[in-house]
Amino acid sequence: MLTTKATRRLAVQREVPPRTVQGHWEGDLLKGARTGSAIGTLVERTTRLVLLARMDGTDAWSAYQGFTKKLRQIPAALRKTLTYDRGKEMAEHERLAHRLAIRVFFADPHAPGQRGSNENTNGLLRQYLPKGTDRSGYTQRALNAIAHRLNTRPRKCLDFATPLAVYAQLRYHSPVALGT
Repeated sequence: MLTTKATRRLAVQREVPPRTVQGHWEGDLLKGARTGSAIGTLVERTTRLVLLARMDGTDAWSAYQGFTKKLRQIPAALRKTLTYDRGKEMAEHERLAHRLAIRVFFADPHAPGQRGSNENTNGLLRQYLPKGTDRSGYTQRALNAIAHRLNTRPRKCLDFATPLAVYAQLRYHSPVALGT
């Protein structure tokens, strides 16, 4: 018999398709040290495409606004789910889900593997955004430049293609892009 934790993990795995299905995102906040500043991180699970969102704070309303601005730029066919940790900054998740027609899931507590792409990306982002730095000084333009560097970096998990190239191919073959 499965434990409660194992049962929940299986439920999340059944709900969010594997990495071979596009349109499933993982999200998190990179918080600044004692400043109340944060940057929102979004990673598409199949392509590893990174989006960074400037946040005005670390509260739920700031997360809602930042993630809405970035995810709104993604075609609906490539914006199906968002898996997030259980932070209080996602208290506006129902509003986000309704506004973007996206399903929001929460990873189990202490289960970073359920958002492995995002955890890996956050580690890569530390090269550009070291721990303990104030996040409020970064403009959206600067964050877009950092995301572009990550999105044009070849990845072994993508057979050394770049996330941007894989995402562009995905968009090109999307039913929305073909007008069907």
